[in-house]
Amino acid sequence: MEYNTSREPMIIAEYGRNIQLMIEQLLKIEDRNARTRAAYFIVEVMAQMNPQVKESSDFMHKLWDHLHIISQYKLDIDGPYPAPKPGTLQKRSYKIVYNQHSIQYGHYGHHLEAIIKKAILLDDGAEKDALVEAIANQMKKLYLSWNHETVNDATIAENLEEMSGGRLTIKENMKIMTVSEIVAKNIGNIPSPQEHKKKKHGGKRGPQSQRSRK
Repeated sequence: MEYNTSREPMIIAEYGRNIQLMIEQLLKIEDRNARTRAAYFIVEVMAQMNPQVKESSDFMHKLWDHLHIISQYKLDIDGPYPAPKPGTLQKRSYKIVYNQHSIQYGHYGHHLEAIIKKAILLDDGAEKDALVEAIANQMKKLYLSWNHETVNDATIAENLEEMSGGRLTIKENMKIMTVSEIVAKNIGNIPSPQEHKKKKHGGKRGPQSQRSRK
């Protein structure tokens, strides 16, 4: 059983950790126009996660509010709605219904697959490269949460190319975290290989063996 006690707390759990990580990366974009474009992209992904988007007249306003809340009100962008101030909003709870469809790599999850599809639509440039780098690092973390031994960058690059239909690739100048860096930061509560060998996993299955070349 895996625990999230060592992870950063989820601010709005309904959107999952991938969205929170994307927003953390969003805050690091220095150019305001690029940051605003990236914010619109993230809100589109958030909207895709809820198929009931048309049932609420103020749903998009809620999404933008939630974007600011997850950023802990640090986000400075030119959004379609005024940015809420800390303490003026309470979390609006609603049920997110997830699509039940097949996924090529189950260990990466539906959310990451949706983010990859959105990244494909971006124009080539620094903004797209930054997102691809973030996606690749998140894939490596998710892979290691299933396979605690190791994973090499070639496997991640191959998986990313397959999932994007060959339209996203990891470039040489992209910084991909090493396994030791991920374990050192304890991202995803990942034990070291030595700790993993001491544990019994009760039949948990990792990534599909035919697609996992170490």
